[in-house]
Amino acid sequence: MKHEMVIVLDFGGQYNQLIARRVRECGVYCEVKPYTTPLEELKRMEPIGFLFTGGPNSVYLEDAPRVDPAIFELGVPVLGICYGCQLMAHTLGGRVTAAQADSAREYGKTETFYDTSCRLFQDLPEQGISWMSHGDYMEKVPEGFALTARSAACPNVAIADEKRGFYGVQFHPEVNHTQHGTDMLRNFLYSVCGAKGDWTMGDYKDTAIRQIREQVGSGRVLLALSGGVDSSVAAALLAEAVGSQLTCVFVDHGLMRLREGDEVEAAFAPWDIRFVRVNAEALFLKKLAGVTEPEAKRKIIGEEFIRVFETEAKKIGQVDYLVQGTIYPDVIESGAGNAAVIKSHHNVGGLPDYVDFKEIIEPLRMLFKDEVRQLGRELGLPEYLVSRQPFPGPGLAIRCIGEITKEKLDLLRQADAIFREEVEGAGAAGDQYFAVLTNLRSVGVQGDGRTYDYAVALRSVNTSDFMTADWTRIPYEVLDRVSVRIVNEVPHVNRILYDVTSKPPATVEFE
Repeated sequence: MKHEMVIVLDFGGQYNQLIARRVRECGVYCEVKPYTTPLEELKRMEPIGFLFTGGPNSVYLEDAPRVDPAIFELGVPVLGICYGCQLMAHTLGGRVTAAQADSAREYGKTETFYDTSCRLFQDLPEQGISWMSHGDYMEKVPEGFALTARSAACPNVAIADEKRGFYGVQFHPEVNHTQHGTDMLRNFLYSVCGAKGDWTMGDYKDTAIRQIREQVGSGRVLLALSGGVDSSVAAALLAEAVGSQLTCVFVDHGLMRLREGDEVEAAFAPWDIRFVRVNAEALFLKKLAGVTEPEAKRKIIGEEFIRVFETEAKKIGQVDYLVQGTIYPDVIESGAGNAAVIKSHHNVGGLPDYVDFKEIIEPLRMLFKDEVRQLGRELGLPEYLVSRQPFPGPGLAIRCIGEITKEKLDLLRQADAIFREEVEGAGAAGDQYFAVLTNLRSVGVQGDGRTYDYAVALRSVNTSDFMTADWTRIPYEVLDRVSVRIVNEVPHVNRILYDVTSKPPATVEFE
């Protein structure tokens, strides 16, 4: 089945993934593409609509990101958001300039007034709060466009050429701070683009199983199983698709949390699959010795994963396909085209140039984290596996800042276990929470003696989609218990820090 398609053109906006997630929440499939994607490629995807993201640039600068003007001649509706709105205005004959007065620049929550006769705002309140983030100003809007929203500082908060299906907003409807923002996106999708809403997890499951069977045929499949949500759902999907043709290999690289390797093995023991555990701690630590740069760690771990799988495949016999639990945020954050690389994920940007398999299968590649969980439920996975908090593929290697050693990893494992035990027991845990062994050492006093030991950072975030996140307000008394326990029970740690940074500007992980 071919789904309706909406394309999100990315101009470097910090909310590009969030826009795509909001569109899918409305029951419409979409993909994020860099603005440099050739027009012919976009046309072949047969989109019913385009969304242009925000971005950090000014459209009137010579090196600003551009779009092929012919995109506006395709007869396909367009919604421009922030930079995307200004780009539309600039391209179609309007004029965008730097705001000359502070009052014309708008950042944060802004009271906004809407023309509800515009299809974008139909059936919504005439007044509400929107989230602004722009320092440029549409001095002149293109011919054929009407002003459809305003604020106290800006008369053209939103513009529309309803005849051609072109809309632009200077605020961000995709963020929770904008009241009725998702309703505005839904209006664009259904009232303007004519979407029917054919994107469901049940349909995705059936389609994915059929495609996997067609691709694999009678071939044998090796799956990289970490025990995390993504690889567990991928395992269940492949088990239903190809059954006995599947072998799941769990590589215990020595970078897991306390007792986690044994827990993963126990969790999959009841499954009717071939499960192979490879204890490769010594190999990985040897490869990581002396390496401190985060991207280098990720790439080393990514390559060693592949090499271990190749070795196991040879023991099993002829294996044609390798399956990985790559998900859509991994793909986007690892960069594509001119898009920025936020961090290379070990199963995307960390793959070596040569892989000794016929093909790599990534059945979750186009799904966001919460969609993966939905798919897991559709497949009948137990809730404790589906709801398990994320754990990065490189494991504790990116939570141990600086050089990796077994001694440092053991310290981190103990501190992390104490933190998780205490916040879970107090009901104070966020959606993802963990300890980080920093590379910072500081002076302390323990047992009336001077110490010069490590500082451990604690991180807990709340999030609905793992694309944006807010730090968890853990009660002070819980943090106090955690601090006392770690410095008393974990050797060579004398200082505890709590991270109160949201995403963005930070990422959830430290490296």
